[in-house]
Amino acid sequence: MSLIEIHNLKFTYIEGDGAQQKTALDGINLEIERGSFVAIMGRNGSGKSTLAKHFNALLLPTEGDIIIDGKNTKDENSLWDIRSNCGMVFQNPDNQLVSSVVEDDVAFGPENIGVNPTEIRVRVDKALNDVGMYEHRKKGPHLLSGGQKQRIAIAGVLAMQPQIIVFDEPTAMLDPKGRKEILSIIKELHDSGKTIILITHFIEEAIEADRIIVMEKGKVKQDGAPREIILGGEVDLTFAAQLAQKLRDKGMSIPQDIFTEEELEKHLCSLK
Repeated sequence: MSLIEIHNLKFTYIEGDGAQQKTALDGINLEIERGSFVAIMGRNGSGKSTLAKHFNALLLPTEGDIIIDGKNTKDENSLWDIRSNCGMVFQNPDNQLVSSVVEDDVAFGPENIGVNPTEIRVRVDKALNDVGMYEHRKKGPHLLSGGQKQRIAIAGVLAMQPQIIVFDEPTAMLDPKGRKEILSIIKELHDSGKTIILITHFIEEAIEADRIIVMEKGKVKQDGAPREIILGGEVDLTFAAQLAQKLRDKGMSIPQDIFTEEELEKHLCSLK
């Protein structure tokens, strides 16, 4: 059985003055395997962030079902387990930080689910070490950079020890250095066995996933391996792929399957 199952998911909401009903998700059927890394892409309004909020029951289906590790999000008795098992990291870390001291912020989640103080100390220290922020544990979050705040938000989720972590455009507000740091942490978490769902606009981030799901107008438009999706023209080319195309246009022998800067660099060095 897949870790996440989505069956005929539909979500509608009332827009404007309450007279018009809008469909944000329309007949979504997906399965996500345990330990996988899935990127979800799409234009603004495609429904990708709305879908993200369904994974840990921040939103509930209008129709259909979402099953998280055997538990239906519509079952009120399962909500606690689902939200403990599926953590979320949002675009703006300030919206997730609740304390004036970093380590207290990371401890907030475990405290709320009744973890004993000794275990909380262990979890907080490990989570802060996992995101490279242990040395900042006594600082106020307001003293940190945007990338550091996002790492603290991730640590707060890790301290809950979820199997699944949903990242909803976690690098959208960060500079290139901060984006690179967060993506590195995401890859490390996947390598450690976490199931990762990444909502992103950036193909350079999505190509690191096992699978890309492209959404359009509340429906799944494409679902497949990243390189297949890119070659199919459903998403923009990576910067490295665009540069490789320009070099091919100039007459250089560059393979069609160059998508990352590392691949392009390796190939160019081989031509010497």
